[in-house]
Amino acid sequence: MENQRNTSRNRLRWWLYSVGGLLLIGAGLSILGEAIIAKSRGEAWFLVGTLAIILVNTGICLVAEAVIVRLTK
Repeated sequence: MENQRNTSRNRLRWWLYSVGGLLLIGAGLSILGEAIIAKSRGEAWFLVGTLAIILVNTGICLVAEAVIVRLTK
C-alpha cells in the first residue's frame, strides 16, 4: 500500500516538475525575445534579459529534476 502511494506521489511530482519546467522555459524564451527587441530599439533590456535567463535556467532545472524523479522508484 505504501509503495502504491509513493508511486502516485512520484507521478504527481514528475508531472508538476515536467510541466512547470516546460512552462518556465517557454516563458523565459518569450521574455528573452522581448529583451532582444528592446535592445535592438535602444531601450532598457538588461533586467528583462536577466529575468529571462533566470526563468530558462529554472525551467531546465525542473525538467532535469523531473527526469530524476521518473528514473527513481
